[in-house]
Amino acid sequence: MSKIRAGRVGEQIKKELSQLIQSGLKDPRVGFVTVTGVDVTNDLSQAKVYLSVFGDEEQVTGSLKAIEKANGFLRSELGKAIRLRHTPELIFKIDESVAYGSHIEKLLGEIGKTDQS
Repeated sequence: MSKIRAGRVGEQIKKELSQLIQSGLKDPRVGFVTVTGVDVTNDLSQAKVYLSVFGDEEQVTGSLKAIEKANGFLRSELGKAIRLRHTPELIFKIDESVAYGSHIEKLLGEIGKTDQS
């Protein structure tokens, strides 16, 4: 039962954080950031937030630093939006799956070109 609730809370956190990062943060270092997933522990004490950042490595690290610096603001705004007894601690991680997927697709495209030759 708690896994179902953790999943629902995770989806709500994902939705609210996406809106907060896009509209609430005024830091110029935050580029095009997408919240790709949220894993919440069963006791709702921690939430791992997976972010996908469009850009080069410098933009990725700059965006991640800006979001981590705004962690307190994001957590307090999240607490106002979601009615929980305790707002989960937010842990931000870069989601490499999008970049990995595009790399695999590029490799498959190259294989297809060599097979046609």
